[in-house]
Amino acid sequence: MNLKRIVSIVLLVAFLIVLVLLPLVIKKDNIINLLILVLLYMTLASSWNILGGYTGQTNLGQAAFFGIGSLTTRLLWIKGIPFIASFLAGGVVAVVLALVIGIPAFRLKGVYFAIGTLALAQILNITVGNMLPDMSYNPGLSNYQLAPRYYLFLALAVFIIGIAYFLVKSRWGLGMMAVREGEDAAESLGISALKHKLLALSISAFLTGLVGSAFAYYHVSYYLNMPFSPEWTFDPMMMAYIGGTGTIIGPIIGSIFFVGLQQLLVMNVGEWHLIIFGVLFILIVLFLPGGLVEAWTKIRQAFVRRKKTIKTQQPLNKEA
Repeated sequence: MNLKRIVSIVLLVAFLIVLVLLPLVIKKDNIINLLILVLLYMTLASSWNILGGYTGQTNLGQAAFFGIGSLTTRLLWIKGIPFIASFLAGGVVAVVLALVIGIPAFRLKGVYFAIGTLALAQILNITVGNMLPDMSYNPGLSNYQLAPRYYLFLALAVFIIGIAYFLVKSRWGLGMMAVREGEDAAESLGISALKHKLLALSISAFLTGLVGSAFAYYHVSYYLNMPFSPEWTFDPMMMAYIGGTGTIIGPIIGSIFFVGLQQLLVMNVGEWHLIIFGVLFILIVLFLPGGLVEAWTKIRQAFVRRKKTIKTQQPLNKEA
């Protein structure tokens, strides 16, 4: 193991220790809530990235998986089912729902999967909002504490980012990326595009369902149709693109940048921040498809080239 890798691991462990200690140091609930919001979006963006970034399958209905996971956990929790069982059930039900739309849609090429997931999310949003009663009370919230919710989201963020990291390094992850680059080429190499897309969908939906489960545990004033809102699809997707799709660090950077800029704009320009984010998203997709990760890579490469140019010019100047 080289020195650079050791330093990276040490810095990562130190950063995680700081995150663990933050609730013990920070006593203001609004700051802890902001950190939870960052972790929430970070987990959603990373979950979306497994399917959209690594496998190249655009999911426009992530809110369906987020919502069904959240709804399942909340209802089971209210019925007295232990939270751990309710929490895992949210992820499992999300996978079942994902396969219902994914198995038929993935057998067809083109935008059928994107259209199908978008339609599924909208149908669930309307159905849950109209047929199920509002629910904002849970007996388990009578002794509500913010710190356990923070640690749940922190653990979930570490788990999801870790899954993404090990998946990318695995044979299955390489197969997913091959499918992204070209399904026909992948099939010619013996890689089943359908199996890899369904695997990516299952993992992404399961992780998204778990995030929804954590949201059901976190949110006090809970309404059953709230987690089915389109914002739970398009905001994480925008964060993944802003940071850089198909990378581990991209959704992390994108979520921090998005939430920080959002808070700044809301305080200064109010609802105009939606237009600003829309324009920003369009500009990034058009001129910087690799997101902030690509921008940083280009800057670093330009700096290295300039440094090499200066070094090669120095001997010539001395000879002159």
